[in-house]
Amino acid sequence: MNIRTLFIPTILIFSSLALQGCGGSSGGGGGGGGSPGPTPIQMGGSIQGKTLSLSGTVSTIAGTAVDADGTGPAANFRSPAHVTTDGTNLYVADIANHTIRQIVIATGVVTTLAGQAGIQGSTDGTGSGARFSYPTGITTDGINLYVTSLWSYTIRQIVITTGAVTTIAGDGTSGTTDGIGPAARFGSVGGITTAGGNLYISDSSNHTIRQMVITTGVVTTIAGTVGTPGSTDDIGTLASFNYPYGITNDGTNLYVADRNNHTIRRIVIATGAVDTGGSAGNAGSADGDAGTVARFNSPVGVYTDGTNVYVTDSGHTIRQINLSIGVVTTPAGTAYASGSADGTGNAARFWSPTGIVGVGTNLYIVDGNNFTIRQMTIAGADVTTFASIATGTDGVAADARFYTPRSLTTDGTYVYLVDEVNNVVRRIEIATNNVVTIAGTLNSAGTTDGNGTSARFSYPQGITTDGTNLYISDSGADTIRQMVLATGDVTTIAGTANSSGIMDGIGSIARFNNPQGITTDGTNLYIADTYNHTIRQMVLATGDVTTLAGSPGTPGFADGTRTAALFDNPGGITTDGTNLFVADSGNDRIRRIVIATGEVTTLAGDGVRAVLDGIGTVARFSSPRQITSDGANLFVVDEFGYTVRKIVISTGVVTTVAGMANSTGSADGIGMVARFRLPRGITTDGTRLFIADSENATVRSIQ
Repeated sequence: MNIRTLFIPTILIFSSLALQGCGGSSGGGGGGGGSPGPTPIQMGGSIQGKTLSLSGTVSTIAGTAVDADGTGPAANFRSPAHVTTDGTNLYVADIANHTIRQIVIATGVVTTLAGQAGIQGSTDGTGSGARFSYPTGITTDGINLYVTSLWSYTIRQIVITTGAVTTIAGDGTSGTTDGIGPAARFGSVGGITTAGGNLYISDSSNHTIRQMVITTGVVTTIAGTVGTPGSTDDIGTLASFNYPYGITNDGTNLYVADRNNHTIRRIVIATGAVDTGGSAGNAGSADGDAGTVARFNSPVGVYTDGTNVYVTDSGHTIRQINLSIGVVTTPAGTAYASGSADGTGNAARFWSPTGIVGVGTNLYIVDGNNFTIRQMTIAGADVTTFASIATGTDGVAADARFYTPRSLTTDGTYVYLVDEVNNVVRRIEIATNNVVTIAGTLNSAGTTDGNGTSARFSYPQGITTDGTNLYISDSGADTIRQMVLATGDVTTIAGTANSSGIMDGIGSIARFNNPQGITTDGTNLYIADTYNHTIRQMVLATGDVTTLAGSPGTPGFADGTRTAALFDNPGGITTDGTNLFVADSGNDRIRRIVIATGEVTTLAGDGVRAVLDGIGTVARFSSPRQITSDGANLFVVDEFGYTVRKIVISTGVVTTVAGMANSTGSADGIGMVARFRLPRGITTDGTRLFIADSENATVRSIQ
């Protein structure tokens, strides 16, 4: 999606691709403005020929930032893990945001109680001054919250009324040692529950259950064999577990989701006796007798009301164990059918539900991969969405939801993007910001060709257009796909699904290895074959794929001609019809390839990962990911620098357009006031830039 300055030959050669219906506004994008110049054309997956004049004003045009507070659907989460309650509020461990969120049950208002979104750490402090590292388990005694983390190997306490966070056990070093407070050591910890003045902790990677006396900080191992996975029922440390995760209690017993055993285990607190529901090592979805017939599939969360145990099952269901008769049923969801639909019983859909807790007559479920909190009535199994909107939702502007928007292209009327983890192609109408899914089916990965939503994709990462077709690098399948815009028909035009390699050839004979960036001049496709460390060319008329530059399978850095040049995980690519411009991500450089000769030179960057403006190789980049052009300039999303950069092609001058180096966030604003979180895609309609802000799950514009 990027370019060069030789506009006279570009326009002559590609005048047949001139954008139709764009008038004098270069595609009706609205806002911003550009200086007069040649007639805008469709080139390199964007609209070129009109030099952008940007004020640097960043706004969010679709999606809602993953750290957004708000009421009900206006809020957003990033991989929420577990949930607890004091009867008035829900408290959610928002794992990938590194925060603890609070939801007022009566109103649905969501706020961030502790931690700062997108900033990982282990610092104690108050509210946003504290830091967490992938918080997973959470419980409360009504006064304090107690939180576990996957990677900080500690137990944290949060005073609910003040948000004050302190570390009460562990010191950040992994281990298995029992001890007092910071002298204790934990592995990667999953769930946590409180009963009778004690905390009970699933020490997942150590395959044990730990107890901590809250008043003294004394930590002991009460069940499981340290470091030895197994499924043995017995007393205390003679029993064995295999990655225990969720944990709850009824005051007398602990109930543990023994994830890798696909079982629910019970521990009698007074004696340490361990027994099992489900069949160890046998994943499934069968209901029936808990001890013999029933099967679970990597259960994650558990909650008990004293009469039943409710389980979030990775088979996308909610399971119920009646304790008095030992029978397992599935009150909501359908086994192995993921989705986000509200409904009653088996008509409801979940996508990898994780945490679960009850308040009164309702259960509240963390629907992890949908980024939502769901409510389910216990009596009727009626499921509704309580907070946030499911990832993958179509809608206008902030009503839309993305998972990982990865790459963008435009024909001047629409922006098209690949929503990578959702495995779909989405379209945003520039005039209205309305988002619709035009190909693929949410949550359903595959390689099937077909029309529109009947097609399947496997983690697509690149997209470009010639105004008539979309071309998609289907990275997980190692193929190149084509979608005819007029009909929605999706076909595989190069590579063979799930067969990686480095072979040149025609159509399905060719092989790729995780192709990512893709661009077109209307005659050829050019593909950044990322894991092969090469740039490939495909003639659209014949399907013939050749290697234009780079040494297949050999990462490195070298300027040179064709296979004498070396790349390291090249990501983004664009063209002006004469040259290719490549975001050479692993080398932290921007490279130029003369198409006719295959000569590769370095336009900007010196290979040192940093964010530094300057001229040519004086400038520095931090994993440049995608690239686009207006014909006179290149625009680059600098992924790990959290910035958008500009390169004047004729001089090599590099400046920062928006974002602040190494400062993450989601704020709109002008220039350095704006914040991004791993931006990965970029294109232009000739009036403004569009950015796929992947980890914020939003699409942003810069005018």
